[in-house]
This record gives sequence, C-alpha cells and structure tokens, in this order.
Amino acid sequence: MGDSAASLARRVPPIDPDFALIGHQESWSAAADVLTVLRGPEHTPLPDDEIKDILPWIPPRVVCHVEVGSITGAKVRGIYIDSFIPPDRLEAPYVHENITRVRAAASCAIKAGAKIVSLGGFSSILIEGNFNLLPERQDTVFTTGNSLTVALIVQGIKEMCAREGRNLRKSTLLIVGATGDVGSGCARCLGPIVRRVLLNARNVERLRRLGAELRAEGVEVEIATDLQQFSAEADVVICAASLASPKLRLGRISPDALVCDAGYPKNLSPIAGMPGATVFFGGLGQVTGGMRFTPDFRGVLNRHPFPDVVHGCLLEGMALALEGRFEPFSQGRGCITRERVEEIETIASRHGIHLAPFYNADGPVEDETSMLAGIAEGSVFRVIEKRPWAQMR
Repeated sequence: MGDSAASLARRVPPIDPDFALIGHQESWSAAADVLTVLRGPEHTPLPDDEIKDILPWIPPRVVCHVEVGSITGAKVRGIYIDSFIPPDRLEAPYVHENITRVRAAASCAIKAGAKIVSLGGFSSILIEGNFNLLPERQDTVFTTGNSLTVALIVQGIKEMCAREGRNLRKSTLLIVGATGDVGSGCARCLGPIVRRVLLNARNVERLRRLGAELRAEGVEVEIATDLQQFSAEADVVICAASLASPKLRLGRISPDALVCDAGYPKNLSPIAGMPGATVFFGGLGQVTGGMRFTPDFRGVLNRHPFPDVVHGCLLEGMALALEGRFEPFSQGRGCITRERVEEIETIASRHGIHLAPFYNADGPVEDETSMLAGIAEGSVFRVIEKRPWAQMR
C-alpha cells in the first residue's frame, strides 16, 4: 500500500487560478479512473481491494488544471481539487471526517490563491449551513453553487414539460429533499407556477417553515415526512435529497410522471421500478465555449455521455469567474431566491453555459424508434426523444 500511495506524489505544476473546484468521486470505478491517471501510464491499474485500502489515506490535493472558455472569447483558468472522500463513507457516521477533508481541500484552494471556489457534491451539502467551518481566508471566496444548480433543474423541468406537451401550471409537483438548499430553491422558483406543491423531507419543523413561506405567496402546499403518502399524487417530481447512495424508491408513482433526479450521488435506486415514467438527470449544464483538462481527465472527471457537461454546483464558480465577479454567490441553507436564480442563469447564459442535453440511467437520449424498443424490452427508465443540442438553447 505504501508504494501505491507514494506513486501518487507527483504534483500538478502550480498556476495562478481564477477559480477552484472541490469535488469527490461518487463510485469506486470513478475513483479508480482518477488514481490511474494520477499514477501515470507507466503503472498498471491498482486492484479494487487496494484502491479501497489506500483511498482513505490520500489527502485532498490538486488533481488537474481546468481551462474554461466563454462564447465571448474570454478564458479563465482553475484547478480541480479532489477531497478523496471514499464513496462508501458519505453516511452520517463519517460527517466529521468528511468535513475535515473538505476543510483540507479548501486550504489547498486558499494556498493556491484561487479567487472563487465552488463546492461540489457532498462538499456543498456538508458546508451549506456551516460556512464558519471553512478555514480563515482573505482573498478567496466560496460558493455552494446551488443557485445555478436550481436554475438548471428548473430549466430542465420546463423544457421537458414543453417537449411532452405537459401543462406545468396544472401539474402537482413533488420535491423530495424539499428543505435542503436546492430543494427549497426549486420550491420557491416552481411553486408559484404549478397547481400544487408537495414537500417531503425528514425534518418536520423545516417543512412547516417552508410550507408557511410558500403559502404566504399564495402557493397551495402540503407537507409530509412520509414519501409514500405523496408519491402517487405527483405528476412532476424533483429528487434533491442528501443521500449517500442511490436508494430512493418513489413507490406508487403515476405511470406518466416526469422525474428529475438531481442528486449527487444520484437519488433513485437502480431497481426503482417506474414503468412509463420519464426520468432525467437534472442540475447539469454544458460549457459551449469548451473546457480543457491538464493532465487530460476528459472522460474521467467528465463522466457524462456529452462533452463538457458539468454539475451546476461547479459551473457556478466557473461562470462567476468568467464574469469577473468573485463573490460568495450561494451561501447558507434556504437562502436561494427566484431573483438570484434568474441572475446566475443570465450570467451563465452570457458565457455560453446552458442546460445540458438530457440523459438518464439508460444513457444518452435516443430517437423514437429506440424509445419504443426500450419500452418493449421492459427498460426501467423511459428513454427520451432525441433532439439536437443546438435546438435546445
């Protein structure tokens, strides 16, 4: 194990970064791919059991440089810092250990001189209500990136409803994980434009407060900690729960429901049977001005079926850096407003960061023929009709 860990000691040459991204891998296969690139082509890939042994001992570190282009012609440079949180240690018993890792990753970003830092995945969840836990800093600001994540989820819901001829204003919207930063932001943005909102989360007091806030704006709201109480009533669902692994089952869901899985890791269990439901992964954007990784982590850090697709939480820091706005745009829990979502959406769009093409657990979108074949074969998730990216902007 010592030799394997030592082989990771090679350093990415320092740069003067405009931004930093803090993330972690959601699966052991993704972690293995990162370690393979870091160790270099001269080393054979590590066996699975050795990866699980050494990963908890790897400290957070800069993995690569990231260059991002804008459609305006501007470019910014940043660094990706992996916190190396083991994929099987995202549960509550490891929360203090993981916060320590995020703090160490934040220290790396501060030491590197990054002007703005985006917190990705569980890094965002751990810190969104605890910004005081981050190291002291002078010229580095941090954002959870949740405002742009919400913007992309809302865009995706609206686009999918338009594609399928759904009237969003007549829909019943269920938000799972409604009291989190992303869930509550989606509730504030979509609540006023749907017929009814169903809020589900574990903390009943937070549910009551959010429900009262929405009712004060004229939104018809119901709350419940029991997901099964709501699942059959919704025709549009947003899954934004803070889950350590894909284990959510919606139960008796409407066969024609539209489901957005916006979790990282994903919320929906691979065996969540929802025949006929349209499922897509939400909160994702595409950098149309292009991205470049050094060393080349394309296809490793960008594990999507389309090029230059990134989670909204990380994209927010990139967009703000391209805009020259080095400010803590998204901080705290429950602070996301419609106005802030519209503002970050405008900033991102100005630099060519748009809603990513749709895909789900079956892979990229496919044409109608493939969709019908998939349904005939009993596919768990319905495949979505193909539509060129250029037509989606």
